[in-house]
Amino acid sequence: MPIVAFHQLRTWRKAFALTLTCHRLASRLPANERYLLGAQIRSASASIPANIAEGNGRMLPGDYLRFLRMAHGSLMELQTHLFLASALAYVPRPVVRAAFHESCEVGRLLGRLMTSIEARTRSGPGPAGKRKGPGSRLVPGP
Repeated sequence: MPIVAFHQLRTWRKAFALTLTCHRLASRLPANERYLLGAQIRSASASIPANIAEGNGRMLPGDYLRFLRMAHGSLMELQTHLFLASALAYVPRPVVRAAFHESCEVGRLLGRLMTSIEARTRSGPGPAGKRKGPGSRLVPGP
């Protein structure tokens, strides 16, 4: 099984791009919300690629999955904050809609990554199973 650095994962790259989008969106919030809702948007969005990266650095597939699930939870939190920003008309709807669609793509990629790791974990030891030793990670192949 190939060892892939977290920053080479398409899921991480898309999640990181979403974080940048959300930081820009948060800066457009009204002044009274920049440090409340804005901080929550920035925090939730930053947690997604951070948890993907931390999970990727774990030696056990179960740990990796746990961190990917946390990333998914942060994604749901972010989407809720985006709905709120839209409902309160704090940011133009097209801007929020674009960020939301970007977040949906990250969600699809996270789901595929989790499914892939779960499948490889169930397949047992061998080329598609667990690897032991320093620096080994369970990640999907190309």
